Amino acid sequence: METIAESLQQFWQFTGFANCTWQHLAMILIGIIFITLGIVKKWEPLLLVPIGFGMIIGNIPIFQGLQVGIYEQGSVLNILHQGVLKGWYPPLIFLGIGAMTDFSALISQPRLILIGAAAQLGIFGAYLLAMSMGFAPNEAGAIGIIGGADGPTAIFLSSKLAPHLLGAIAVSAYSYMALVPVIQKPIMLLLTTKKERLIRMKKPRVVSQREKIIFPIVGFICTAFIVPSGLPLLGMLFFGNLLKESGVTKRLATTAGGPLIDVVTTLIGLTVGASTQADVFLTSTSIKIFFLGFISFVIATIGGVLFVKLMNLFIRDEKNKINPLIGNAGVSAVPDSARVSEMVGLEADPKNHLLMHAMAPNVAGVIGSAVAAGILLGFLG
Repeated sequence: METIAESLQQFWQFTGFANCTWQHLAMILIGIIFITLGIVKKWEPLLLVPIGFGMIIGNIPIFQGLQVGIYEQGSVLNILHQGVLKGWYPPLIFLGIGAMTDFSALISQPRLILIGAAAQLGIFGAYLLAMSMGFAPNEAGAIGIIGGADGPTAIFLSSKLAPHLLGAIAVSAYSYMALVPVIQKPIMLLLTTKKERLIRMKKPRVVSQREKIIFPIVGFICTAFIVPSGLPLLGMLFFGNLLKESGVTKRLATTAGGPLIDVVTTLIGLTVGASTQADVFLTSTSIKIFFLGFISFVIATIGGVLFVKLMNLFIRDEKNKINPLIGNAGVSAVPDSARVSEMVGLEADPKNHLLMHAMAPNVAGVIGSAVAAGILLGFLG
């Protein structure tokens, strides 16, 4: 009987019930909320569902030494997480993004690239604010990139500058990407007048296939020479786009923009979620990062909208005016922020479609966030 009792006691020590704390339960609840938002609200389900389930996986209480936890060397989850820690996954996602992106809107309206640059103000604004709150320069740089509204870029930079903050930064970045419609719309309405929201922009010109092929080559050379430290992200982004536009590598483009990016997105979401173990994640530092991430999104949106209003002051011809509602699309959340521009524009005028115009600063924001990450890595790495 004693042997049976001892065996049962030993078995109990290995169960999640014996090792459970309120922090584990809190993180599991947050994971369930993420999954619910992804399924019910359809807020970035491809991100929130894997991250939410990953949170549940990472917060199942385990007895240390079983070699199954994400922070235990040699475990399966730990090996999969190396793609996040070592920065393997983000360039592969950028390859897929490039293979899915049509830069025609930007090529036809090159002036709109300035909006994508202006929206990166959120990155550097959050960087300065993080510094004032006591974060080290490298930590502040990693936190600031959340304002670029680009999860892979945030993961890539934080893995280089502040790997100990990676979980909080990644979850913050993806969470606010999912909340783009909720965060941006009130700011856009506050900063624009009814007259400005009714501005109708000229239809973009038709872009030739030759221009589409030349753009990724010239774009990569120019940006890479300016910011060599952004090479992994910029190189894969423009290479993926060349595969799409060349017309002779359709199979490669289809793979990069389909099965490859789907697999990597699944792994990055699951492992990022699993890395939020209660004892590592539930800290005052994580709360500060979430606050700074929100502020960076707000600053980025304000910067984009106000910059369009500034540009309009120097445009005399009314036909060439830019609708400030596309300013929010300067962040890198493709195509969600562009859809917000379209949605708010249609509310003001049901016949005024802004999506084709908003995609220009939106894809410019993808390039801009990668360039900003390169700049921060070059100075702080």
